[in-house]
Amino acid sequence: MQLRLHQYDLQLRHTFAISRETIETQPTLIVELIDGDLHGFGEASANQFYQASVPEMIAALEAVRSLIEKTQWETPDQLWSMLAKSGLHTFPLCAVDEAAHDLWGKRHGKPVHVLWGLDANKRPLSNYTIGIDTIDVMLAKMKQYSDWPVFKIKLGTDRDLEIIRSLRESTEATFRVDANCGWTAARTLQLAPQLSELGVQFIEQPLPIEQLSEMEELLRECCLPIMADENCQVPSDVDRCFGKFTGINIKLVKCGGLTPARQMIHRARELGMQVMVGCMIESSIGIGAIAQLLPLLDYVDMDGAELLAEDVADGYQIVRGDCLLDDSPGCGATLRS
Repeated sequence: MQLRLHQYDLQLRHTFAISRETIETQPTLIVELIDGDLHGFGEASANQFYQASVPEMIAALEAVRSLIEKTQWETPDQLWSMLAKSGLHTFPLCAVDEAAHDLWGKRHGKPVHVLWGLDANKRPLSNYTIGIDTIDVMLAKMKQYSDWPVFKIKLGTDRDLEIIRSLRESTEATFRVDANCGWTAARTLQLAPQLSELGVQFIEQPLPIEQLSEMEELLRECCLPIMADENCQVPSDVDRCFGKFTGINIKLVKCGGLTPARQMIHRARELGMQVMVGCMIESSIGIGAIAQLLPLLDYVDMDGAELLAEDVADGYQIVRGDCLLDDSPGCGATLRS
């Protein structure tokens, strides 16, 4: 086994803003596991909020390189368990776990979701994300993807209701809104009835992480479902979110890859919670890994590669929000040379 690391600065198609930051490029790290003629790929994009830079991820992986290259494993969870015990940060751990799943699928000549016994015909449609900007720019972005049936609208400004009202005039698509911790409980309750009337499906992470105790009452009083994102990062967070959120939005980099993501899905289902998987801004490598989970989900946000000016990988096509899974072995994506 050989470990190879690739770092890129992904240029975005448009400036992308959420309540806490604005970016034009997205640094990312792609991990390649080489086993003879087989190559497995996984990805972790950098994120300042979660203290994960590309140089830090590379240093962390170099520290466990010998463990990765010498460990014999038959299933990806075996490698994941060893690396998790080493204390590897979840972002680089995710990239290795995705690469191991991709390699595992290629060893067996089948897509990962097939090896898991999932029905690829059962899959939710992805939203397309509209970052915070002027209303005219947000409208222009939405019109470029006018055939997508669902949009996630980033909010957290003093003109949130005006934004949704203006966008609603141009489409009948379903809306989801994501405040990225940018609201208070009072503002959430103020906006929710009007957002519901404007065709918003649910609210994602309205309050800051540290206000988890306020979520139980907010959930009781809010007329819209509320999904946890920043409050649900690793498997142990699922139980903490129970009774405080309608469902959870899992990010592979936050939890450490496909292995813990499946654990989170299983636990959420036991608790009767809805399940979504979301992406970061990333290439088709990371999006292909998310695609393997589609039959297990209620909702998905996998537009990360669509936000790029140019992808660095080839993967599944997403047409009008529908990820067209095929019989490509592994996770369905390959790094461009």
